[in-house]
Amino acid sequence: MIAVDTNLLVYAHREDAPSHRGAYACVEQLATGRSPWAIPWPCIHEFLGVVTHPHIYKPATPLRNALDQVAAWIEAPNLVLLAESADHWTHLKDTIERSRISGPQVHDARIAAICAANGVDELWTADRDFSRFPRLKAKNPLVG
Repeated sequence: MIAVDTNLLVYAHREDAPSHRGAYACVEQLATGRSPWAIPWPCIHEFLGVVTHPHIYKPATPLRNALDQVAAWIEAPNLVLLAESADHWTHLKDTIERSRISGPQVHDARIAAICAANGVDELWTADRDFSRFPRLKAKNPLVG
């Protein structure tokens, strides 16, 4: 199963994003395909925070539009929403220790741990920081 990181969701949504066309095509391919694909809940939270933030985008996406976008993704019949499980702490601790990370990278470790615990084969992201997590294959579908 392929999971999608926040940055690709933002690029797919924001027409003024540098990689909008490519990201939109990637997300559309997953949403209209037959195979299951995933979005971790923390990426949805982060998406809403980023696209509606007036200091990041001028103009920011109106909240109603951002919520409608998330609702449209959730309506995809093959989407799996990924969340922490009862044993999340074990996965998170292991991910943090193996990768020797701290600070803001703990957020990425949270996403990596959720993906690993839910059987994600590949995380599509434009963020190179995910290469720090050896148990999760990260791929930037916007290059190559």
